[in-house]
Amino acid sequence: MALFKKRTVGKPGEWYYCLQHKKVEEGPECPAKDRFGPYASPQEARHAMETARERNLEWETDPKWHDTETPGYRDRDADA
Repeated sequence: MALFKKRTVGKPGEWYYCLQHKKVEEGPECPAKDRFGPYASPQEARHAMETARERNLEWETDPKWHDTETPGYRDRDADA
């Protein structure tokens, strides 16, 4: 008896964007490492790459993620 069974059919209404096949899928057809989602609609899934680009740009320009160095902090690799 297998502990983990491969789930071949997703839930109706769950939409994913497959990064490997570059297509929208209802339910997870491909492994999680190859997809974005779930999304509420096929239209949202179709725009997954655009959404990811927008979120990456927001993160890259967010000042909370690009603090100046803390006083007294040493780079751990500097001693190596």
